[in-house]
This record gives sequence, structure tokens and C-alpha cells, in this order.
Amino acid sequence: MSTRKNWTLSIVGIVIVALFLFPVYWMIITAFKTQTEIFQTPPTFFPETFQLDSFATVIEGGIGQYFLNSVIIAGCATIVVLVLAVPSAYGLARFKVKGVSSMMLVFLVTQMLPATVVLTPLFVVFNNLGLLNTYIAPVLATATLGVPFSVLLLRTFFMGIPKELEEAASIDGCGRLRAFLQVILPIALPSVMVCGAISFFFAWGDLIFSITFNRDQELWPLTAGIFNAIGRYGIEWNNLMAFATISVLPVIIIFVSLQKHLVEGLVSGSVK
Repeated sequence: MSTRKNWTLSIVGIVIVALFLFPVYWMIITAFKTQTEIFQTPPTFFPETFQLDSFATVIEGGIGQYFLNSVIIAGCATIVVLVLAVPSAYGLARFKVKGVSSMMLVFLVTQMLPATVVLTPLFVVFNNLGLLNTYIAPVLATATLGVPFSVLLLRTFFMGIPKELEEAASIDGCGRLRAFLQVILPIALPSVMVCGAISFFFAWGDLIFSITFNRDQELWPLTAGIFNAIGRYGIEWNNLMAFATISVLPVIIIFVSLQKHLVEGLVSGSVK
């Protein structure tokens, strides 16, 4: 009975995964199809003739600048999130802070707010500070939504790390900062990697902040580039799908490379 249940759950899991991955698969194979084959009836689930002209077209169209902008924005936003969230979460987990429950509630509420709610206030602030049409504006905007999530996740993990480890480190001559950097942080590395990866994914997929704060298209990331390419390529779906395929490649590579650490960090952060 147990074996039958395991087989059933496995089949259901495979079906669910296939349903979620099928749009990604269809996007990739469409990028390699000719325009004629895309509208062929019945549709082909594998390209009859591979073509790379669509990739050459989007590369010549300036996708490199969009890609570089996305790397800069997502990378810097991730650094900002980790630099702010890691020590904040550790402090809230280790020290007695008045109103910590209220802080956690505020952090939780911020996760429920859509980006459009903070869009206007951030625009006014960035305009007054002269940060519009710079990389700084979308970096800080995406970081504001990544920090609360990271603090919530990391605080739970830090609370599960025994204080005796720090006490033992202090006996060996380590100060609070050194014990945090050399003892606690290596233990929390999987959860830190989870927060960094999620923050990177969020910043990589941002559209609304970038096109709102940057009118200069030379500063637009890949998501804004795709938005712009819809009008440029019209109904040339192979070009659009090639653009989208290049856009998601870094996310897929990062997820596959860090899959073990991501799962470990999510589980440890939620259980400890």
C-alpha cells in the first residue's frame, strides 16, 4: 500500500512539474523554429528545422546592453539586501529588542503589498534626491522589497543556532563580530544563499521600477527590453522567444547550480 501511494504521489508530482515546465519548453523550441513552422497545423513539439537567425537578430538588436543592465541592477540589489538583512536578522534573533513582534508584523505586511503601492512614494523620493535615470533607483527599489523577506527567513534560522557556539567562540578569544563572521555566518550560509538567490531573481524580473525610474532606454534591463521588443518585432514570435530564452538563461543556470543549497536553506530556515 505504501509503495502504491509513493508511486501515485510521484506520478502526480511529475505531472505538476511538467505542467509548470511546458511553457518554458515551448518558449525555447519556438525560438528555434521558423516563422512558418510556428503557425503550422498541427503544431510541432520539436523543431523540424533548427534556425539561429532569431538569436542573431536579437543580439544585433542590442540585447547585450539590456543584459548588462540586468546584471548590474540584480547584482547590486542582491548585495544591498544581504548587507542589510543578514546583520539585521541576526540582531533581532540574538538581542532583546522592544517591539520585535511588531517589526516582524510590519515586515510580513510589506510582503503583501504590490509594487505599485510604493511606486509613487519612491518616485518622489528619488526625484528629490536626483536618482532618476540612474542604476541606483531600481537597485534601491527592488532591495526595499527583498530586505523584509530576507530578515523574516534569516531570523528564524539564526534563532535555531545554539548560543553555546558563540559562547565557546568567546572563550577562545573571539569577539561578537568575529564569532558572527567565523562561526555563525558559515552555518547560516545555505539560508543566506537562498535570500541572495531570491533577491537576485526578483531584481532580475523587475519591470515596473526600471521603466518608471529610468526614461533613458540605455539603462533598461532585459524585462524592459522584452517589453520594447514586442513593438519592434511585432508578431515575429521566434525573435520574441529568442529574446525571452536569453533572458531566463541566467536564472535557470543559477537555480540548477545552487539547487541543493536552495532546498537546504529553505528547509532549515523554515524548520529551525
